[in-house]
Amino acid sequence: MRRTTLTTTEMPANGWTTIRRVSPYLWPDGQAWVKRRVVLALIALVLAKLVAVGTPFFYKAAVDALAGESSGDAWMLAFGAVGLTVAYGGARLMNVGFQQLRDVLFAPVAQRALRRLALETFTHIHQMSLRYHITRKTGGLSRIIERGVKGVEFLLRFLLFSIGPLVLELLMIGVVLWTLFDIWYLAVVVVVIAAYVAFTFKVTEWRVKQRKEMNDQDTDANQKAIDSLLNFETVKYFGAETREAERYDAAMQGYERAALQTSYSLAFLNFGQSLLITGGLVVVMVMAAIGVQGGSMSVGDFVMVNAYMIQITMPLNFLGTVYREIRQALVDMAEMFGLLEQEPDIREKPDARDLKVAGASVRFSDVVFGYDAARPILKGITLDVPAGRTVAVVGPSGSGKSTIGRLLFRFYDVQRGAVTIDGQDLRDLTLDSLHLAIGVVPQDTVLFNDSIGYNIAYGRAGANQADVEEAAKAAQIHDFIIGLPEGYDTQVGERGLKLSGGEKQRVGIARTLLKDPPILLLDEATSALDTETERDIQGALKRAGQGRTVITIAHRLSTVADADRIVVLEDGVIVEEGSHADLLARKGRYASLWQRQQAEEAA
Repeated sequence: MRRTTLTTTEMPANGWTTIRRVSPYLWPDGQAWVKRRVVLALIALVLAKLVAVGTPFFYKAAVDALAGESSGDAWMLAFGAVGLTVAYGGARLMNVGFQQLRDVLFAPVAQRALRRLALETFTHIHQMSLRYHITRKTGGLSRIIERGVKGVEFLLRFLLFSIGPLVLELLMIGVVLWTLFDIWYLAVVVVVIAAYVAFTFKVTEWRVKQRKEMNDQDTDANQKAIDSLLNFETVKYFGAETREAERYDAAMQGYERAALQTSYSLAFLNFGQSLLITGGLVVVMVMAAIGVQGGSMSVGDFVMVNAYMIQITMPLNFLGTVYREIRQALVDMAEMFGLLEQEPDIREKPDARDLKVAGASVRFSDVVFGYDAARPILKGITLDVPAGRTVAVVGPSGSGKSTIGRLLFRFYDVQRGAVTIDGQDLRDLTLDSLHLAIGVVPQDTVLFNDSIGYNIAYGRAGANQADVEEAAKAAQIHDFIIGLPEGYDTQVGERGLKLSGGEKQRVGIARTLLKDPPILLLDEATSALDTETERDIQGALKRAGQGRTVITIAHRLSTVADADRIVVLEDGVIVEEGSHADLLARKGRYASLWQRQQAEEAA
């Protein structure tokens, strides 16, 4: 994937771009309930801040009443010291209540946005081409999605309910200080906040780079861990547990180093922020103390100034963390949105139509294709597979056999020529209808970490138990399954590791039979099995192919001797084709391969 690297100078533009990317999820067209909740949450937010700014007035009045310095205001006399204290407590409670109401109102909006974003990302990844997935590392990809979705959640919560309210509260307090006291109070507060914000942002920019390095190290360590666990058996075969542990530890060492640097810089940030805030607080309180001594201010005024300064400093203490996390959230979200913006290699045409299967004949017409344009794999092959017939494609490794299957399923598009089914070019068809018409039994059937029944039923959405059992019987695995203690509910383990190779292949065949496709692609379906298991599976495959158009891609020639036609592929071109008997009689390339394999099996 193209990495999205955000530098300090690029961040504002890219940050606003990312924020604009999220905004439709907060204000979606045709979703009035979402908009209502956003508006009500903002109203609750403003009310909470109005109450918060007004609360110190009650505190001041209570102190003045107790100190005997009441100004004679009717409302102060009416409440009295006790009443003012109760009012102060009530105001604080109202502030918290409005904040919680805001969170309750906004929570469904935020969760809806997260769910839709996660679903959009998940769906988009499944739409990406095979080329994309074979070049991606699953661990790194999952980390990008996980951090991106969490970044959206953090941004929604803190940008709307921390930074915005903080700015609003600071403005209100600034107006109060200027109006009730002196412009110099406001000046000191403005200078302190400006210095605090400048220091915080500068240090945080430095820390964001450290955090990005820490994330990169975390991703690398996670990739190595997942890769090692997925290859558990290989690790065991080569006694490489210590080697894998050292490899993982080396990655974690890089993470540890980056994490320590992040911790040290956090300590520096916190101390610097405290120095600035404490200095400002002391200056303002000294000014207030002088005012009280001079008789221009009451003790209640002194207390109110202190309350406002504390009210300012408490949210400011979190500004560094909030800003850093918002910056990091924007980086994480940019990575996720960068992934979403990548176009799949294989796309449907706007006017794509569904495949109409008449007989399910397949034709490759002068097809040229290479995974790398400079290195063609198929060099102008023409191959006809008549409806209801079985055609086998054989040849040495690297000749392009499996590429034919990938082109038929349209994992890739041909660079020249065309692939058609019943005369319909695959590029003109919808992908869903194409994939529905083709059943694939690969060399290594990969199963979901679920029950055998679930894995067979995966062949067709909505299949019932009777359908599953019928498919299992056709694949000759039903008796094996019912002999298990948990029957069809038996768990197969991750990637089906609890089953043998032959059992997994039978489950794969049953799954494909349940799909009931008119075209069957057997891609080296038995090459990984022993000879005895292969013979058993071959019987199931022959039954599976009855009444269907079958393309068999094979390395072991004994498995395709009964095919209606055998095509010999070598170096990307068809060098021979005909029946098994015809090809042996020609004593050409096929006969040579046959004799060699027979000799190897005899040995």
